[in-house]
Amino acid sequence: MSGGIETELARLALAARRRREATIRAVAVIVIAIGALAAFSIFTRGADAPAEWRRAWPNTDFARHVVQYSEIASGGPARDGIPPIDAPAFAPLDRLPESPPANTPVMGLEINGDARAYPLGILIWHEIVNDTVGGVPVTITYCPLCNSGVAFERRVRGAVTSFGTTGKVRNADLIMYDRETESWWQQYEGRAIVGVLAGEELRKLPIRLESFREFRERHPSGLVLLPPATSDRAYGRNPYVGYDSSAMPFLYDGEYDGPGSPMMRVVAVEGRNEAWSLDFLRQVGTVESGNLIIRWRPGQVSALDAAEIAASRDVGSVTVERRLPGGGFEDVVYHVPFAFAFRAFNPDAPIRHPE
Repeated sequence: MSGGIETELARLALAARRRREATIRAVAVIVIAIGALAAFSIFTRGADAPAEWRRAWPNTDFARHVVQYSEIASGGPARDGIPPIDAPAFAPLDRLPESPPANTPVMGLEINGDARAYPLGILIWHEIVNDTVGGVPVTITYCPLCNSGVAFERRVRGAVTSFGTTGKVRNADLIMYDRETESWWQQYEGRAIVGVLAGEELRKLPIRLESFREFRERHPSGLVLLPPATSDRAYGRNPYVGYDSSAMPFLYDGEYDGPGSPMMRVVAVEGRNEAWSLDFLRQVGTVESGNLIIRWRPGQVSALDAAEIAASRDVGSVTVERRLPGGGFEDVVYHVPFAFAFRAFNPDAPIRHPE
């Protein structure tokens, strides 16, 4: 009798073991299938990048992207066809070989007591300056098609890198690339959109778009970027004559449903899903929104109007500061893009504009 029970128990144990083995095999098959599907998905995502991109950018991981490739267009020039400035030279204000006109726009940055001005009369020809200010590695960027001027700390995942121009645009905005991984970065957002770093974001730094006169008054011991000695570009002249008076932007196929014109300038503040047109600020002078204070005053000309920048029309300067709890103010991150660009990257966000 006991022998029969033992035989039955052995049979049941063998059956249970076989069921476990079958389950393990099935799970293994599922895991392998999921892995194969993931690999196929990555491959097909990379395969939809144009072949000419993959040939020209063999080190870019096109399997990774956070935007549709159909949104990216050629801006005309090839890679670094608009050459960044990698070894910027500066002169103190009191020893400039030629001083920029007082009303012309500069991007003014100050870190740890080191103040530097980057004239748009130079940036309009180069779009990117890789620099170190106050011991901090930075990239100063300006996209003429969007009038977007943004400064970034050029550290990614703790490592210092530098940036160049891809020759591509999205929403008419400059797409940069970093020289370590050759990932592509959206200038307006400071976000990697293609490559191994897709989804990463650069730290933005407060920088003022102001007149040269304003920079000089704020930082009498400051430094000013000089034109590269080896370049023969027409610094101080505007290669986009009349652009900011155009009805529509160049290389942009999106829509703009107002208010105002798609080419009007607006103030976009980091972290705020709203903007203020310069027309509105000219009307009211000062805006207080929470702890933010936004001020406008005349005295700065457009970089995208007349052939000679200094002869362009006055568009004014904007400062954006945060009121501190203990008193005083500090600069916050902002820029002054065209309205179409703000809306392209902030869909449905309100723009304060005169009725």
